[in-house]
Parts: sequence; C-alpha cells; structure tokens
Amino acid sequence: MMSKNDQVEITLLGRDYRVQCREGEREALGASVELVEQRMRELAETTRASGERLAVMCALNLAHEIFQIQATGGVDLIPLRRKISTMQSRIDEALSAQEKLF
Repeated sequence: MMSKNDQVEITLLGRDYRVQCREGEREALGASVELVEQRMRELAETTRASGERLAVMCALNLAHEIFQIQATGGVDLIPLRRKISTMQSRIDEALSAQEKLF
C-alpha cells in the first residue's frame, strides 16, 4: 500500500516553500525544517553567505555530518543521550510520586 502524499507549506529564512510530505511524517518534516533553519542561520552569521550559496553550504555540512555518523557506527549519541536522560528524569519523578503513596 502506498502512502498518501500531501503538499505542505514550510518556511526557511523567511521564504515559503511547498513540499511533498507523506502521511504521518509531518512531525519529522517539521523537525527537519527547524534543523535546516538553525544551521542556515548559523552559517549565514559565520560566513556572510546567502541565497543559493548558503543553501549549498548547509546541504554539504549536513551531508558531511551524516557520513561521519555512519562512519562511527550509524548512531548520533548526543540526542540519544539527551532523550535517555529525559526519560530517566520522568521515571524518577513517577517513582517518587509512587513512594509518597506508601
């Protein structure tokens, strides 16, 4: 069964774009837009690049990061560790609340 594609409006550096997005992947698209926006802003500040040059530099930097992650075993540990830490905090809070009941 093929997934349905929807057209979604996104904004990067103040410019609107219409892109295709598979059903159920809007959250991932939103996270991707935030990452690209952040990286493009950082590059714009440090390189004074803009427009197409900025977009190409951003794409190359992100591709380089992907290849580095793949070369080190395919897992980016920093966000994974953050997520585990958040989960541990939530578990500790839940257990603390349970202990007060007894």
